[in-house]
Amino acid sequence: MPLLETLEDAFTGALDTGRWPNSYGDPTTVDGRAHIPCTVGGFAGLRSATTYTLTDSHFLLRAYPPPAAGATVTAAMSLLVLSGTGGTDAGFIIDTAQGAMGLYLRSGYADGGALFPSYDPVAHAWLRLRETGGNLLWEASPDSSNWTVLRIAATPAWAADSDLSLLIESTRVDGSNNVAEVDNVNLPTSLVLLGAARTTAAAAPVTGQKHAPVGPGRSAVSVRPLSAAHTAALGPARTRARAGSFTRLPRPATALTPGTSGPALTPGTTSATATATTTTGG
Repeated sequence: MPLLETLEDAFTGALDTGRWPNSYGDPTTVDGRAHIPCTVGGFAGLRSATTYTLTDSHFLLRAYPPPAAGATVTAAMSLLVLSGTGGTDAGFIIDTAQGAMGLYLRSGYADGGALFPSYDPVAHAWLRLRETGGNLLWEASPDSSNWTVLRIAATPAWAADSDLSLLIESTRVDGSNNVAEVDNVNLPTSLVLLGAARTTAAAAPVTGQKHAPVGPGRSAVSVRPLSAAHTAALGPARTRARAGSFTRLPRPATALTPGTSGPALTPGTTSATATATTTTGG
């Protein structure tokens, strides 16, 4: 029973029908994103296998809903976790024709508690539906790192089922045909180190890679040690054992006998200074 978060796709190659076996309407991949046709009166979607559970898990992704393209009624993208019962689901529906986003927890295709914030393509670039501690959280982020909770609701019993699937669907009522796009399903760009697969069933071969700036380590565990060295000046040796050898200089005479010619000489008042050298540091 894999967790929903183990469904990962960066769409770097051809559409992986193993991850999305229940897709329809001819979705494809273009330039590292999934393209889902958005046509008047039509429906197209990416749909995963019906093998996942949502309890203590989540889905997240980078969403690119279809531009309105002249639509005044509906140009929509749905991002939903589907249960085994039709019309019983949870997730997001973005309608660019209306400039709004619906946060749904539906039964019989209805949700009296749904919220409809204005859609912001920057603040809502990344979307996540997460189950934790008996609650569902609808969240949004501009960068896949800093998340804002948009809605909280009690977790429905079906979230623990083992036959859930993820659906990413597009449709429109009016306007010009175009596409919705999605990228980095369960692959936030703020994380670049891959951990071990949780189960054998969840492991999948890597089909490509993407590049993203690396931010600061989130914890001491994720921070890598520095491999470069730096140079610092060495101070004087702290002990005789660590100091190098030195040559003792003769002390000056304490009394001098004047010569028969030349200037008069005065006895020295200080001894020579010895300088320690080191080859071991200190």
